[in-house]
Amino acid sequence: MTQQKNILLVDDHPLFREGLKSVIKRDDRFQVVGEAGDGEAGLELARKMRPDLVILDISMPGKDGIQLTRKLRSVLPETKIIVVTMHSEISYITMAFQAGANGYLAKESAAEKLLKAMEAVLEHDYYLDSSLSPSVVGGLVGPSKKQSAGSAGAYGGLTPREQQVMRLLAEGFSCRDISESFFISHKTVENHRGRIMKKLGLRGDIDLIRYAARIGLIEMDSWKD
Repeated sequence: MTQQKNILLVDDHPLFREGLKSVIKRDDRFQVVGEAGDGEAGLELARKMRPDLVILDISMPGKDGIQLTRKLRSVLPETKIIVVTMHSEISYITMAFQAGANGYLAKESAAEKLLKAMEAVLEHDYYLDSSLSPSVVGGLVGPSKKQSAGSAGAYGGLTPREQQVMRLLAEGFSCRDISESFFISHKTVENHRGRIMKKLGLRGDIDLIRYAARIGLIEMDSWKD
């Protein structure tokens, strides 16, 4: 990197944005040119400013970070994206990389690892703050065209509520248990289940459990053949 890179911050917590800016200021190769507190404002700023890198959270009002990542990848394909979030589950990591993120960093690691992550993604590499091996990351960001609908990419096509329902179903909760947890009707949960099965091309509960284990929603030893 020979010239200063423009950075856009999108996070709904002003104090955390201030913390990110203080870290970024340590390196004069980077400059923060804008910040937003939600996904819609972040997208609008990104379109206007065309930054080299967007650093964003997942949980935000309105358009969440996964939706924003997907949209940014569509309208600004050259812009790099780092997700900085409190979510460490493999399902969120999968969704982020499938949506087009170049890096994924836990919030508690930001002070220590943010500059390293920024440098990596701006040098056309991927960065993942986890113990996953490079081969696993490669599978997340570059799935084979021969993969069936039962791939991690298809999981990203579920709505947030469908993902919640799927996780609980895979963990063995009944539709009635889930309806009581979410304060929704039993029929609504059944409808969610039906749409999940259709979107993922699954035929029954055992297929759903195997799928969930394959993408890391549950441990592999949660089910047996």
